[in-house]
Amino acid sequence: MAYFWRIRHSHQKDSSGGEISPVQCVGRTPNSGSELVLSEDEKSDNEDKEETELGVMEDQRSIILHLISQLKLGMDLTKVVLPTFILEKRSLLEMYADFMAHPDLLLAITAGATPEERVICFVEYYLTAFHEGRKGALAKKPYNPIIGETFHCSWEVPKDRVKPKRTASRSPASCHEHPMAEDPSKSYKLRFVAEQVSHHPPISCFYCECKEKRLCVNTHVWTKSKFMGMSVGVSMIGEGVLRLLEHGEEYVFTLPSAYARSILTIPWVELGGKVSINCAKTGYSATVIFHTKPFYGGKVHRVTAEVKHNPTNTIVCKAHGEWNGTLEFTYNNGETKVIDTTTLPVYPKKIRPLEKQGPMESRNLWREVTRYLRLGDIDAATEQKRHLEEKQRVEERKRENLRTPWKPKYFIQEGDGWVYFNPLWKAH
Repeated sequence: MAYFWRIRHSHQKDSSGGEISPVQCVGRTPNSGSELVLSEDEKSDNEDKEETELGVMEDQRSIILHLISQLKLGMDLTKVVLPTFILEKRSLLEMYADFMAHPDLLLAITAGATPEERVICFVEYYLTAFHEGRKGALAKKPYNPIIGETFHCSWEVPKDRVKPKRTASRSPASCHEHPMAEDPSKSYKLRFVAEQVSHHPPISCFYCECKEKRLCVNTHVWTKSKFMGMSVGVSMIGEGVLRLLEHGEEYVFTLPSAYARSILTIPWVELGGKVSINCAKTGYSATVIFHTKPFYGGKVHRVTAEVKHNPTNTIVCKAHGEWNGTLEFTYNNGETKVIDTTTLPVYPKKIRPLEKQGPMESRNLWREVTRYLRLGDIDAATEQKRHLEEKQRVEERKRENLRTPWKPKYFIQEGDGWVYFNPLWKAH
């Protein structure tokens, strides 16, 4: 799963003499010149992500019923146009960025003293990553990214907050706290870029890196949705790789499926399925199971996990709890630890204002749809959405007629996977 692209200007200097990361360069492509976008243009993102917690209105219910009457169980929903009122005012590409809302836990993985501690730190991070990506209990659908759409952001993480969770005594922090480093030299910079590289099938890629910690994550995801009666299921097909360059370790991981339940009343979302985390070099692996609610009784949002050292067949850690609530970890030495995801500090993204974004960057691309959704003008939002999607279809037909394949900006395909064109593990 590795392919690389070398570019002449990958080590250009910024105005302060510092090196510019390729993640900062919005216009930079493997085959064209660069249009530099410096991280100093980014500002803390204070946009309110909370969704209105309302059920399905009566007129909306009739629309959904009409749609359901035309669907068959198990039907692929990829090409089905869903009503605009179920949209949640952000692109799927930005939702992937919101999974990184606890970057201190991600960066702490590489600080683990042993392979066992590092894999456990990764499992702890993984289990806490999903709750912030789902804002509110209401199941709403992010925008389907347009092919060529991109999303860029970064986080600044105070260095004194990056410690292995198992050995660090950390003072309790409110989930409303937004930790920021006053002095950039006392913080780590984590940069993120996502791109929609394919329309059929819909494939999204994202890459993030922290140069100073020599850590990066490269992920490709194909979202496949299907109709399940009163539910909609979305499979997240693909995988990610976390690389800890300091230790020469690669952790390959998969993602759970998501389900929108009770779509005619008060829709809610749950995660389900078995996912895996594997590090071939160290022999450690983890199995994580997101449990869907039984039809009768049972708890919601349950998750269990087990970390294993395969050469010795030893279970080194077990975890259970709720992925959007409290998680309890038990280690093989008898120690236990509890993580409450609702009290973990959330780090706001840093993102460039709309006027400095390119036309294919998520917030700028969907700005009119978002504006009308905020105003409650569903008809106008629907028309703006239809315009974007029709433009995509026209351009796709042109490429088919000219037999010109789409060429992404930041990711290159190799086999079944996609990798960032200038990844940290190939940088000089």
